[in-house]
Amino acid sequence: MSLMNNINWKQAIEQTWTVRLPKQKLSTFGLTNVEYFVVSEPIYHEFETTRQEGVIRTGRVVAEKPKIVTPTYALNLEGFSNDAYEYFQHMSNQEGPNSTGILYQYQNHASKVEIVGGSVSDIANRISKDLEAKNEDMSVVLVGVDALWDVALMKFIYEFTSASYASNLNDFKNKGLLEPQQQYGGVPRMATEQIERLFEEVHKGADVEILKRELDRWGLFSHYENQFLDLFE
Repeated sequence: MSLMNNINWKQAIEQTWTVRLPKQKLSTFGLTNVEYFVVSEPIYHEFETTRQEGVIRTGRVVAEKPKIVTPTYALNLEGFSNDAYEYFQHMSNQEGPNSTGILYQYQNHASKVEIVGGSVSDIANRISKDLEAKNEDMSVVLVGVDALWDVALMKFIYEFTSASYASNLNDFKNKGLLEPQQQYGGVPRMATEQIERLFEEVHKGADVEILKRELDRWGLFSHYENQFLDLFE
């Protein structure tokens, strides 16, 4: 069996490097749209080495607006593993049910794949120089392993998020959005502002189920029960 097919994600990480990073960090109060170029050596080069070629995969990673969450909120989200829920429960026990963190959510919109001549490093550097000339501030150029090219993308997302976290958290603090609201059990102010905004949207015709789901996730239904029931009168 091909050695390339046997490579695992840890080995892929070791063989991944970043040629060019975006010039800005993740936006705190809006979407962040990053164009990516992942360059790799074709798998068939294990058997065909007479010419140099590289595979370029392009697309966009869209980061949704970062969201303040608590262990209580996270325990009511769907789609996580049992281990993740155990971690959320641990954080709730250790730090408190309303200790705050930031939830980042991403979407990958793959665009196209093309094969071009040249070494992988030359291709990546050429793309990077072209982006610099065009002043493309929100683009990333990566070199990865062909069979696990998306591992390179995930590595970038993790590092990009880590580099943005302190700035995002500081923005939330400066806006007072992390302040615990004692009259609502200590949830951060951002939660109560979001709930009030959802009530306004329901009055304008939005889906009441979205409001109910958020109330339950924050554990706030009892605090807003009368206001919620008034919606049906």
